Amino acid sequence: MIKQLLEGLNKEKVLIFFALVIAAATLVYSNHFGNAFHFDDSHAIENNLFIRDISNIPMFFKDATTFSSLPSNQSYRPVVSTSLAIDYWLGKGYDMFYFHLSAFITFLFQGIIMFFFIFKIFNVSYKNSWNFYFAAAAVAWYLLHPANAETINYIIARSDLQSTFFIVLGFIFYIFSPLSRKYHLYLIPVFIGGLAKPTAVMFAPLLFFYILLFEDNMSLYQIFQKKHFKQLFVVIKKTLPSFIFCVVMYKFIDHMTPPTWESGGRSVFSYLITQPFVIVHYFTTFFLPLGLSADTDWEPLQKMGDIRFFMGMAFIFAMAAIAFLFSKDKRLRPVSYGILWFFLALVPSSSVIPFAEVLNDHRIFFPYVGLVISVCWTIGLLLMKYKKYYTNTSVKYEMVIAIAALVILSGYSYGTVERNRVWKTEESLWKDVTIKSPKNARGLMNYGLSRMAQGDYVEAENCFTKALTMWPHYSALHINMGVLKNATGDKETAERYFKNATEFNPGQPDSWHFYGNFLLNQKRYAEAIPMLEKSVELAPGSLGGRQALMRAYNDAGEWDKLNVAAQATLDIMPGNEEARQYLEASKNKKGKIELMAEEIKKAPTAEKYFDLCLLYYQAGKYEKCVEAGLEAVKLKPDYADAYNNICSAYSILKQYDKAIEACNKAIAIKPDFQLAKNNLADAQNQRDQLVKLEETVKKDPTPENYLDLSLNYYNKGLYDKSVEACKQAIKLKPNYADAYSNMGAAYNMMKQWDKGIEACTKALELQPDHKLAQGNLNWAKDEKAKLKK
Repeated sequence: MIKQLLEGLNKEKVLIFFALVIAAATLVYSNHFGNAFHFDDSHAIENNLFIRDISNIPMFFKDATTFSSLPSNQSYRPVVSTSLAIDYWLGKGYDMFYFHLSAFITFLFQGIIMFFFIFKIFNVSYKNSWNFYFAAAAVAWYLLHPANAETINYIIARSDLQSTFFIVLGFIFYIFSPLSRKYHLYLIPVFIGGLAKPTAVMFAPLLFFYILLFEDNMSLYQIFQKKHFKQLFVVIKKTLPSFIFCVVMYKFIDHMTPPTWESGGRSVFSYLITQPFVIVHYFTTFFLPLGLSADTDWEPLQKMGDIRFFMGMAFIFAMAAIAFLFSKDKRLRPVSYGILWFFLALVPSSSVIPFAEVLNDHRIFFPYVGLVISVCWTIGLLLMKYKKYYTNTSVKYEMVIAIAALVILSGYSYGTVERNRVWKTEESLWKDVTIKSPKNARGLMNYGLSRMAQGDYVEAENCFTKALTMWPHYSALHINMGVLKNATGDKETAERYFKNATEFNPGQPDSWHFYGNFLLNQKRYAEAIPMLEKSVELAPGSLGGRQALMRAYNDAGEWDKLNVAAQATLDIMPGNEEARQYLEASKNKKGKIELMAEEIKKAPTAEKYFDLCLLYYQAGKYEKCVEAGLEAVKLKPDYADAYNNICSAYSILKQYDKAIEACNKAIAIKPDFQLAKNNLADAQNQRDQLVKLEETVKKDPTPENYLDLSLNYYNKGLYDKSVEACKQAIKLKPNYADAYSNMGAAYNMMKQWDKGIEACTKALELQPDHKLAQGNLNWAKDEKAKLKK
């Protein structure tokens, strides 16, 4: 097949071109190999238990339930999952370099085989010495195009990359291998492409038009002319095996996709009438890739009377007319074929299946193969035609063209480098989205998440609140608002948001997982366990859900259930150390903490003390957490992670000076330790708040200021200080019902029920309709009654 590939080509020239274009693409994408996971990567990769063990690969082909931890996103793409499992194995975890490397290598190979495919089309249509350069320009343009950067940066979008690669490979087998053509072996790569993404089924119509235009030398007009029906029948006969194969393949993929999968869109009609204008956007983006957004704020059209619908339809009819007209001339047929490829490749995403987003940049990766053929051949024909008008004798015509091409490709390359920068982190990506798509609630939410991760709770809440005005029933927003409120100490409001999420989207595993985790951290095991069980039931492949459920069973002493859950996790991921520890705990009927402590006595290491430190932290035993962390740094003085954990525990214990000291040590050891920086900022902020309030009270000792100080102490868990501040407020204002109520709440938190009852009763004497005091009084009486029993 190599001989057929190189027919009509200078081998050395081809190798030089490949070396140059690979070097150029590698240089342009050199800043993307460390870029983070985004979007659907979270459930398909980061939280997908199945891809963490390479031995699970056979499971990927049984059904689609292993593709994602979210049932609504479980589409049958075993080739994608297999490649992800291999990347995880090669990188020994989530090493971004390996995830990007495998996709980038596939991208480069696609460029190489595209060259042979495009050169063949050009040569069949009009053989001349320029075709090498036109095909080379087409490949370079495609590889360096900024719009394709989304597919290369977005890990899970490798489904588009892999399916497109195998479609082009199918054409290479068909065109250049007589054996493959004879025995239909060219369908093997098409099948592999279909297992990456069902869009590979479009190979059949693409092959039909290739044979029609370039092998049987027919125009599109002749399809409808009776005298050419016999010739048309020959084309149909040649492509019939491909059509049958692709139909069967699609049926198979559909059969393997569970009924839980959802396309995400609401109205087929609205989505369909929006697509003509979306296609115009895709077309213009090829020439002017400006304003690229990872998540647009385009909304579906609501009526056909919208001017954008008519603009889109006019464009489609114009392009169809060009395709028909140009197909009459053999020399112009690459233009026709490129247009046909562009539209046929858009059929899966721009027709009757309504997706949640009306457009996405990664959807044009496949269609742009055709568009680059059409555009480059059009430009090539014009350059050849107008060469005779070039009169400058000092500079060769070819040199002018080469310089112009390099300038244009340099511009596109710069755009790709910039898009790589945008995709670097969650914060950089979603900030870009909020700027370019300000009406996108999901963009605002995700940017808010990135700010929350940096400890900027104020900006995060602003983003979430604004997003809620756009999408008030979006469960993910309510989950994230719950996480935020919990992080800032407002547990009552946090729980309300978590409840909202379960009501708005009960089929979303995260709704139950985050609410269950919230309850678990408050040791409300009876409430947490059913929530977490529901989460795992909906998403068996979610490692986060399984970890939380095992922890809940462990902490609640549900040893039999823990045994089942741990064993089920090990069945999927045999090497999971946490599940192994939980399994051991279930057998010994001892918690992970006890088992870890026993193991440390036998063979103490800094790493084991660090793991014990984490377990104490998760169990809410913060003093013990500090003790274990200090033991870890005794054995390993430069253990930055241990110092960070000590800092977090001290912060929760309200020992802010010690927390600040620990975090400063962590950062001194590891200057780029962002989590430690966040914890340091939080500890300093909490300390400064207290200091500021205490100074305010000293300068202006009013009852109101003492009450504010009391509330701040209460929210930070400093209940004895909260009581003392309330007493100072009452000295200044003896009939201060709010102060008595807060004092009662603080006494209740210290389980001093009699004093709590006394304080709340006094508050109600002063203000009979004081609801908060009444609630705290009822709580104290109930707890006291339990003690008597």
